[in-house]
Amino acid sequence: MDTQYLSKEKLEELKNELNQLKTIKRGEIAERLKAAKDFGDLSENSEYSEAREEQARVEGRIFELEEMLKQASIIEKSSSVSEVHVGSTVTVKKDGKTLSYNIVGSNETVPEQGKISNESPLGKALLGRKVGDNVSFQTPGGEATYTISKIE
Repeated sequence: MDTQYLSKEKLEELKNELNQLKTIKRGEIAERLKAAKDFGDLSENSEYSEAREEQARVEGRIFELEEMLKQASIIEKSSSVSEVHVGSTVTVKKDGKTLSYNIVGSNETVPEQGKISNESPLGKALLGRKVGDNVSFQTPGGEATYTISKIE
């Protein structure tokens, strides 16, 4: 698994979710399984089957969160604004329009809020570039070119 770039807020959110799943949700599922076993024949017991399916989903999410947290790298605001990196806010111009994007990790992407992933075509194209650089990348509609006008 690659490095997972996370803000401090997102890291705390994921830690809280993991804690909830491990403590509260696991306990709830254990109670449901115990109650379902009391109904008798497990082969025809829909409550037991549903509880097992939920248990599998929860355990899968716990594994996913643990792996993500192992690979986490906190996005720090850099004092250097000479080039684009994860955590930068980049102002670009395209066809006379000015647009602003915040480069974030893939788990925090919200395009409608201007938060784009470092793994997206535009995010990848912007990383390491400087003010004044023209950045070109492929989109489904063809090649797009942006000019970097500001890095924060």
